[in-house]
Order: sequence, then structure tokens, then C-alpha cells
Amino acid sequence: MASVKLEVSDEANTTSSQYMPNEPSRRQQQDQKGLECITPLVNSVEETPESIATEVSGTIPTWIRGNLLRNGPGKFEFGNQHYNHWFDGMAMLHQFKIVDGKVTYRSCFLRSDAYKKNSERDRIMVSEFGTVAMPDPCKNFFLRFLSRFEMIEATDNASVSFVKYKGDYYVSTETNFMHKVDPESLETMNKVDWTKFVAVNMATAHPHTDPDGTAFNMGNSYGTKGALYNIIKVPSTKNNPDETLEGAKVLCSIIPADKSRPSYYHSFAMTENYVVFIEQPIKMDLLKIITSKLRGKAISQGVYWDPKLDTVFHLVDKHTGKTSSTKFHTKPLSVFHQINAFEEDGFVMLDMCCADNGDAIKNYLIQNLRKSGEALDQVYNTTSRAFPRRFVLPLNVNDDTPTGVNLNTRPASSATSVKTAKDEVVCHFEDLHGDDLFEYGGLEFPQINYSKFNTRPYRYFYGCGFQHLVGDSLLKMDLKEKKLKVWYKKGMFPSEPVFVPSPEAVDEDDGVILSVVVTPTEVSVQGCFGR
Repeated sequence: MASVKLEVSDEANTTSSQYMPNEPSRRQQQDQKGLECITPLVNSVEETPESIATEVSGTIPTWIRGNLLRNGPGKFEFGNQHYNHWFDGMAMLHQFKIVDGKVTYRSCFLRSDAYKKNSERDRIMVSEFGTVAMPDPCKNFFLRFLSRFEMIEATDNASVSFVKYKGDYYVSTETNFMHKVDPESLETMNKVDWTKFVAVNMATAHPHTDPDGTAFNMGNSYGTKGALYNIIKVPSTKNNPDETLEGAKVLCSIIPADKSRPSYYHSFAMTENYVVFIEQPIKMDLLKIITSKLRGKAISQGVYWDPKLDTVFHLVDKHTGKTSSTKFHTKPLSVFHQINAFEEDGFVMLDMCCADNGDAIKNYLIQNLRKSGEALDQVYNTTSRAFPRRFVLPLNVNDDTPTGVNLNTRPASSATSVKTAKDEVVCHFEDLHGDDLFEYGGLEFPQINYSKFNTRPYRYFYGCGFQHLVGDSLLKMDLKEKKLKVWYKKGMFPSEPVFVPSPEAVDEDDGVILSVVVTPTEVSVQGCFGR
């Protein structure tokens, strides 16, 4: 890392575009040519365990005090072995401490068991999503042969996000393991296994939290009769200081359409009274995954897109654990992140970023991200982009509900929901954007003013634009008029925005957007202020 800078940007310097509802034309996904090589962004970096001062450009409001914590892959090889997929790199934790208008930075690798085993042998010892750990060449032939028949070991390389349970900070991935972390020192503390508390074999890295601190998550369980999707509820408080997930329980289990090929999911949605699970056509072939080590194939080889299947929304009552008998169907969609969900006038408004193809995950191989020239352009142009969309799900569907008519009676919404059979409603989305978003490559990593507007009607959301394989702009969407504001600087690649409200905020968007912006030679934290 050459240096770390923090820049303060005023929204007056951003571009703004207005959606014109009277223009029906829609620009399609735009091809790109001459994309900048981003190889330095997916190379291994050294940790910075001791805090260093940063160079600040602009003025940081003095009310911003605290730590911006980020997590992601930071090491892509051990010895002469390298990881194959962007998701595989060893977790690196980052801390930007902001106090009195000044910022210090530190980083360190998560001391996971995977990291320690790999470091001790200077080779990849633990399989990751896109990389299979090959048998140790130091073993004799017979032992190498037998090791092929061992069950694949779940990684504890928690490289996806920081999460909070019962007031404590954890780093998480999509297996059954998390690590408790000290947010001040970034020290790796105790390893926590979900299976010790609830009957699940994994959990997402994107839980939701109620205002009282009660957390909800989802995780699969696997048995002799196949898979189940499980909704998990974690209490908000501890009975003693050393607790982790004690008191967690499975609120509800949902049976997959195909128990041997459940859907992959990265997150879920939540309203005040419901958990919304999205069963999508990205499928996991459990037989291929279980036998991946035997076949010498990565887990990712068992994940595939099936465009012949519908996307299905399941509603579960958070208070009773009862699953709605009505299933809401829509076209095949690929979904990684939801924007928000809320109840209004007898409907659930479900807003999420979704693409029409689920093959994009395969494009994030390290070898693809390190391409240049026409080869890099080709990877980008074959990657389906995500766009923000709203689905309107009627809550009071029963035997007397008429079929063949649009049940969405909200005059301001173009989304449709039509009952087609008993316990089946077919939905079509409403775009939450104008044609101008096509120019910025769609939107992903959405964020809102979560503390005040999660599960509630809202007006604004933020995200990254994707005119490249990685985010290359910061976007703000005003849902009232579908107006888009854009922050973009060539050669800068921002991460997921974080909204921090002003202490005396009255308006929803009165606050600050923080984003770690990476360039090939330096890292900066961008703060976008005002409205």
C-alpha cells in the first residue's frame, strides 16, 4: 500500500440526472471497450497492524467519531499455490478511526484456522469456494489417496462482512463459522460455530436486526432427507459477558422445491412482521458439492444457474414462525442483496437488486479479474448487471381472492400481482430507476438509512455503479422522482457505501456516505456530505 488518503466530497460536485417518465424507450445493457486493468486490486497486500496517520483532503464534520470497519480478501496465494476465485482470498480486516476530523488506519489478517494452517505449511491447506485444497505432497501415495475420501472441511475464512450479535462484533462468511473480533485492536478472538447452538450447517453474512437488537438470519441444514432453509432468531441481550449465540433458535424451516438441489442465497429481506426468503434459480448440487474433494473439483463447480425455474418468495411471520401458504412467483432472477422491505396498505413492498442471469458469479475468477484489453472487456460484457426493482406482494390472499386480475391496487405502482391458482400469485416488478442507470452499469451493494428506515417506507438508497467488473461509482437514488445522483472519478473503485445520519437529522438523507475507495496505488475513504 503506497498511502492512505481521506477525501471529503460535497454533493455539489456530483452529477445529477432526471428520469423522464414520458420517455418509454429503455437502453439495454451497454458494452464497454478499453476497460482499465484492475489487476493491482486483486493482488495480495501486506497488513498494517499499527495505526498510521492519513492525509485528509477537505473538512470532516467533527460529529463523526468512531470506526469504519471493512472486511474482504487480502491474500491470494501461499507459496507457489494461488486461489482461483475472488471470494477465496484470506480475510483482511480494515479499520478507519475517525476522531476530531482526523483519521488513522490499520489492517490485519484474520487469524482464522484456515489462515494459520495455510501459513504454517506455506500452501493452501483448506478448500475455499473456488479452490480445492489438493492432498499434501509430503504424504505417501496411500495417504494422499485416502485424503480424497475425507469430507470437505468448512472454511472459517470469514471474509465477507462485519456483523453484530448481542452487542459484539463478528466477522462472517457463508459457512457455519464466525470469529469474534475486537473492533479497536482488530484482534481475532474466539471462533464461534453456529452448529453448537442451532441445527444449521451455515448462516449468511447479512443478518437483519430489529430496533430492540433482536437479530434474524438464515441458514441451511442438511440431512439424510435433503436440505432445509432455516430462519434463525438470536436474542438481543446476554445473560453473562462470555455469551455468544446462546439462546438462538430456529424460528421456521422451509422445504426446498428440490431437496437435493436447494437454492443458493446470499441474504434475505425483512419487514416489521415478516421474513421474506427468496428461493432463486441459482442452485447447489449437493452431490457434486459433497464429492468435490474426491473429484478434485471446487465447491463452486456444484453451483449453477437454471433459467427454467421461477424465483419464489416465501413469507414467514416473525412472531409465530408460520409460513404463508401463498407462494409468490416471478421470472428467473439472480439476487444477492435486498435494498429494503416494508408493509403498507396490506402489501409487502420488496425492493432488491436483481439480474436476469445467474452466471455472473463464475466471471469473478481471479484469472478474469487480472485480464486486460479485449479479454477484460469480453468478461465484463458477458456479465449480467443488477438493477433495483420493486415487487408488491399482497398479504391477504385467500380462497375468495379472484384470479386473473391485478391485486396491486396501489395507483403509484406499476408492479403487478395476479393470483393464478390456489396459493399461487405471479408477480411482475416495477423498475426503481430511470434509463440513466443503464449508463452506469446498474446498481449493487445497496444501503439505506438503516437505523431509522429499515422495514419502513423510505425514499433514498445508495449503492455502487458497475461500469466495470468492480464498482466504479457511488450512486444515490431518490425514489420519489427516480432521480439519480452520481459520484465518479476515473481510476477509483469504491466499496459498499455506509450511511451515517447526522446527530440532529430530521430529513432521511441528512448525513454522510462513507466508502473505502481503492486505486491501483493507494486507498482512500471518501466522505460525501449533504443532500
